[in-house]
Amino acid sequence: MLFTPAETKVVIVGGGTMGGDIAAVCARGGCAVQVVEPTTERRALLPDYFANTMTELGYENRIHLLSVAGSLEEVDWSDIDLVIECVPERIDIKQELFAKLEKYANPEAVLASNSTSFPISEIADGLKTAARMIGLHFFMPAHLVPCVEVVYGAKTSPLVGEGLTKLMTACGMVPVVVKKDLPGFLANRLQHAILREAFSMVDDGVCSFEDIDKAVRFGFGFRYIAAGPIMQRDHAGIEIHAAGGAKIYPTLNNSPHVAKCVSERVASGKFGMKTGEGFFPWTAETMKVERERYQEALRAGLKIIQKDLPQIK
Repeated sequence: MLFTPAETKVVIVGGGTMGGDIAAVCARGGCAVQVVEPTTERRALLPDYFANTMTELGYENRIHLLSVAGSLEEVDWSDIDLVIECVPERIDIKQELFAKLEKYANPEAVLASNSTSFPISEIADGLKTAARMIGLHFFMPAHLVPCVEVVYGAKTSPLVGEGLTKLMTACGMVPVVVKKDLPGFLANRLQHAILREAFSMVDDGVCSFEDIDKAVRFGFGFRYIAAGPIMQRDHAGIEIHAAGGAKIYPTLNNSPHVAKCVSERVASGKFGMKTGEGFFPWTAETMKVERERYQEALRAGLKIIQKDLPQIK
């Protein structure tokens, strides 16, 4: 089961930030994309959002490939090849949706979830056609972060995974194949491993939140735009890593519990920008400035690695 964008029709269920950006990624590659968004207010914003995003990406000539529907019933399912779920991160909502999609979509259509945390096999539990169910995990903002995880569930057909990998590459993405359905998949497991140690050091009074960010952004993390952690070990010397690991590993945090500095903020309703305070305080103005800085940095980084990315035809 192999896709080429020009021959692929995609339905994305959920037109929020992730759904909208994923739609732009697929249209950028040449797929015809229909976004299902039941909320009237958000649905009304999507055409302008698509126009602005596709223009920013340099593919304004493919804006016509994007359309919007208000419900699953409005979609012509007769020739849909791929469905990508971008609904809220609740297992009951996702399972209910995929039960419906199994009835609406053709038997050969691929059903993909953008879930960030739930195992694909759990979402697919009870489906009669679980072989076509797969994870397709993008990173926010999806149209700027090139990586996408292709996550196999316990029953996922290898042909489905191979087809999606080919399609995402043709859309200019860098697919990472995750062959075992672990919680957090690949990237989030790595990210949480770093954060567990980082927050543990804050709890222990070793450093501040600000110094954690500086150490990553301006230290070892800065090098990751040039080479990943495995390639870095070849640059530095594997024997040096082995010696360092032997000394450091026994002292690393391996608690199964979330750090105190995190759990206390959750209990206090300090969730980050969305609540006006997280690890740092936020106002409307400081959020605006930070988001603009963040997006600008991502765009600049994208230019640096542009030659390493798949080229879109």
